[in-house]
Amino acid sequence: MENTGFFSLFITIVLVQFQIVYAQPSKELVKINIAPEHEDWIYEVGEQARFNVSVLKYGNPLTDIKIRYEIRPEKMDPIKEETIKLKRSETMIKAGTMDSPGFLRCWVYVSVDGKEYSNMATVAFSPEQIEPTAKLPGDFSSFWANAIEKNNEVPMDVQMTLLPERCTENVNVYHVSLQNYNKGSRIYGILCKPKKDGGYPAVLEVPGAGVRPYYGRVDLAEEGIISFQIGIHGVPVTMEPHIYNDLRYGALNGYWNMNLDDKDKYYYKRVYLGCVRAVDFVTSLSEYDGYNLAVTGGSQGGALSIITAGLDSRIKYLAANYPALSDLSGYLEGRAGGWPHMFHPSDSSNYTEAKIETARYYDVVNFARQVTQTGWYSWGFNDTTCPPTSMYSAYNVVNAPKEIHIFQDTGHWTYGEQRAMKKQWLIRQLK
Repeated sequence: MENTGFFSLFITIVLVQFQIVYAQPSKELVKINIAPEHEDWIYEVGEQARFNVSVLKYGNPLTDIKIRYEIRPEKMDPIKEETIKLKRSETMIKAGTMDSPGFLRCWVYVSVDGKEYSNMATVAFSPEQIEPTAKLPGDFSSFWANAIEKNNEVPMDVQMTLLPERCTENVNVYHVSLQNYNKGSRIYGILCKPKKDGGYPAVLEVPGAGVRPYYGRVDLAEEGIISFQIGIHGVPVTMEPHIYNDLRYGALNGYWNMNLDDKDKYYYKRVYLGCVRAVDFVTSLSEYDGYNLAVTGGSQGGALSIITAGLDSRIKYLAANYPALSDLSGYLEGRAGGWPHMFHPSDSSNYTEAKIETARYYDVVNFARQVTQTGWYSWGFNDTTCPPTSMYSAYNVVNAPKEIHIFQDTGHWTYGEQRAMKKQWLIRQLK
């Protein structure tokens, strides 16, 4: 068993490292450096922003080449475009300013040996003053209270299968299935818990967007923390990879838009309730210490972390990376909205009153207004998937103990140091 557990842990680590490597941007032969004058990349509204730009090949600056740049609010059309000759090793681009809180992005393009390269940097203008566009429905709280009450009537019907090949000397790993939303409808996840008897804190890990298998957080369980990592699509999370690819491009393609015109049937209703059902399961475990429970995730998982905390007071701590589904209506007010950008001007098919109304019941901003738990939040200004304007819209309305950690140049990915910081924060809170 010890050898099998070690091999399982090794495979899990390799898979996690593989996913991390491919979450990072790939390196290219020519690198465009763009650095705002302010080291923290933050300006006050009305202050003039400037970017220092250099183009490097093999680490050496290129000169006498043409560069093209665009200045634009994130996800919006350019407000300034120009082509200039880079005569020195570095040049300064005057980006201008903003007359209201938000973000301004500088894109730079250059062609070298027939190939075009690009990079960008994003500066903030008084981000702590960004206010959401999302409107709070008058019956928001009662809508979700009624939904949870109805969900509680569905028996959890726990089914647990030990995965011996993933267990270690100290940790048992299970594939778990729970009934949720309707009889016969289920959510699945991977439970990792210490073998030794005792009362342990717990972490619920909620997933980013997509369709994939899950491997659990053996590392947390080795630290003496119960971990439950869930999927959201009602399918087992231990199947062959090709099955998830079939679902991703087939039945679950664009799931975030499914039934958007009906708040009672929208795809995410079952998902949000599934997160609460996962809390039901964790708190039912005899090994759980009865109090210390955190929720964490990134992107869609960052959104689900805030949502679960907003819905369920049994959660005591939350840690969210770049939360999606935030301030979805931003585009309707002429600025960037959150992933999945269902109201972007390029998709006018969603511009109906029914869909706009439904989105209000599922917008992270409206759950953030209800958060009372101590929270850790982190993202970067260069995120093009979850625009920082949308994330600050949610963060700024959280009226609870909170801390934010900005890694300015990150996009929709994290540094190893950033991940380690979050993990250590969770361990400190829980233990």
